[in-house]
Amino acid sequence: MELYAVIMAGGVGSRFWPRSKERKPKQLIRIFGENTMIQDTVNRLKGLVKNENILVITNKIQKLRVIEQLPDIPKENIIDEPFGKNTAACIGLASVLIKQKNPEAVTITLPSDHLIKDEEEFRKCLSTAANYAYEKKGLVTIGITPTRPETGYGYIQFDENLIQNGIYKVLTFAEKPNVATARRFIESGDFLWNSGIFIWRVDTILDQIKKYLPDLSDGLEKTESAINTPNFEKELVQVYGQLKSISIDYGVMEKSDIVYLTKADFYWNDVGNWEAVYEISDKNDEGNAMIGDIYATNTYGSYIFSPHKFTAAIGVENLIIINTNEALLVCHRNNAQDVRQIVDYLKMNKRSELI
Repeated sequence: MELYAVIMAGGVGSRFWPRSKERKPKQLIRIFGENTMIQDTVNRLKGLVKNENILVITNKIQKLRVIEQLPDIPKENIIDEPFGKNTAACIGLASVLIKQKNPEAVTITLPSDHLIKDEEEFRKCLSTAANYAYEKKGLVTIGITPTRPETGYGYIQFDENLIQNGIYKVLTFAEKPNVATARRFIESGDFLWNSGIFIWRVDTILDQIKKYLPDLSDGLEKTESAINTPNFEKELVQVYGQLKSISIDYGVMEKSDIVYLTKADFYWNDVGNWEAVYEISDKNDEGNAMIGDIYATNTYGSYIFSPHKFTAAIGVENLIIINTNEALLVCHRNNAQDVRQIVDYLKMNKRSELI
């Protein structure tokens, strides 16, 4: 069994404005510790997947920065999509490229911008999933035990009868629920958070794409025939221009009858917005997480980031304050999801210098 990894790194991280920009999005900035999120993603695969077997799927705008940040990954393994077409196209493209090297390879497909602790347990979990995916030709995902009625995550319902060591049958996928539904999911005991991490054989996922997304499969076959020819990039642009934007969850995972999961025994957070960063960060006695030259008095429960400018906060609570050289964000922690609306506003008003 040969393992490959596919790291999806084409997002813009609009909920992390103003730090996250189109050219340097969430996965390419330092939010925790000394490394960027994509560097941490690659590092936690060490000992499991060889560097030459790691593919990073990004876009033309971000490609050079990805290459700079991942010097140990071969440059030819950093692939830029001509257009963003969601995760099904991204995964399909990576799969046909890996197929050229090993059509029975097992690929670990994962986002570039998640926070994961206990890396040894993480690799152990991936190994369990990879062994099952290789032997049984199943589509395997990782489920996270819910700790709260989270409305920002998708959920997976599973059959609690163990199939074999650490593997369960997936029954249904559920989109992001409201609070009441999320509470019911948790009370039932048979729902887990959807981590967005997938493990499967290349031949298995391509067969399932052919079955459930035939238009994408046709495009991938055209792309595959052009690999290692001068026409590859031209063919890729033509194919992508005709593809529908669809996620692998909706396009394949929710329809397939060969979907399984293994439970995570490690800490996971998709770090979806500034509120998530606040929750994870170390805090002082007033519940503030602060980075930079900051004066705060009578200020509680806030996340303040201002490494380049002196910033003062007096008599405020539960705020997100992000102060960069280009822009200032002030919002209530309860409205952290709405930050992406600022990016929409700036695009509409053609303020490209800020995005």
